[in-house]
Amino acid sequence: MDPVGKALWLIESELETPLDLERIAGVCGLSRFGLARAFACATGWPVMRYVRARRLSRAAHRLADGATDILGVALAVGYGSHEAFTRAFREQFGLTPEALRASGNLHGIELREAMRMQPTSTFELPEPRFVQAEELLIAGLGERFTAERAQGIAALWQRFVPHIGRVPGQQGGETFGVCCNPDADGGFEYIAGVQVSRSDGLPPGFSHIRLRARRYAVFLHRGHISAIHETFAAIFQRWLPASTLEAADAPEFERYSADFDPLAGTGQVEVWVPLRA
Repeated sequence: MDPVGKALWLIESELETPLDLERIAGVCGLSRFGLARAFACATGWPVMRYVRARRLSRAAHRLADGATDILGVALAVGYGSHEAFTRAFREQFGLTPEALRASGNLHGIELREAMRMQPTSTFELPEPRFVQAEELLIAGLGERFTAERAQGIAALWQRFVPHIGRVPGQQGGETFGVCCNPDADGGFEYIAGVQVSRSDGLPPGFSHIRLRARRYAVFLHRGHISAIHETFAAIFQRWLPASTLEAADAPEFERYSADFDPLAGTGQVEVWVPLRA
């Protein structure tokens, strides 16, 4: 089964049991970040935000049907107190649980009903090559993003471009886009950087990350850089489930050739997916 479809099935099956990103990703055979990216590409929702919206929508149905014990409803959908449930409910729907129960109907609120998996993209994906990479030290400008704000990565690259070739200890002319440090809501840190030999002496505001030696599946991205999400979707929704391999819970990265033009979006781009040993 497609891992996003599997995630949707698991969420519906266990909506009233403890669920977190790590558990869902483990069942789907993906890393936390791999699932977060694939789920957002396929559905437009961060995984755990979808879980919360489904739980609150289920609670709304029960309240509209006249459930008398609001705390019981709250506990059933994963909230430990009346206060936490009321706060989340108001943020989601713009009214309190008591107000919805009193009205007895769901008119005027936007529920998140169970989602069906959309057909997997037919985006053409070249077969990967496999690389046992040495340790990499990447330094550059980093920022946190969510699925909704991922378009801001382009602006981060624009800020980093003037530094290329001037970063202390830079090695080679390739640039790297590293996705790392995911959180439970599907947010992640993205570092636009270059390979360096040391982390001391970096310009103010720079971040760095050390990627340990490991095996990667390396995919060539075809087409304009604006369509790179299609390559990621094809990797995690089609290629990985069909393979006998599993993605490691480790940073993934894009590697851009030395002649890549970030303004025109032209040049060679590779997607490096870490694999479990």
